[in-house]
Amino acid sequence: MTRGNQRELARAKNNKKNADKSQKKDDGLTVEQRKFRDAELMRQKQKQKEDAAAAGASNQSTAKAR
Repeated sequence: MTRGNQRELARAKNNKKNADKSQKKDDGLTVEQRKFRDAELMRQKQKQKEDAAAAGASNQSTAKAR
């Protein structure tokens, strides 16, 4: 049973995978800038979640009063 160009296909696939990894990693930010950006995103998500929980709690209290 011959396998043809399996090695070449695997090599091309691996090169593509490694190219995708390198593009994602390099966003031009320093470690401190990245940490600050990520922390800010987490604060925003947390605030949205708290707001949604507060809105849900107020909706539940009005539903109980009815």
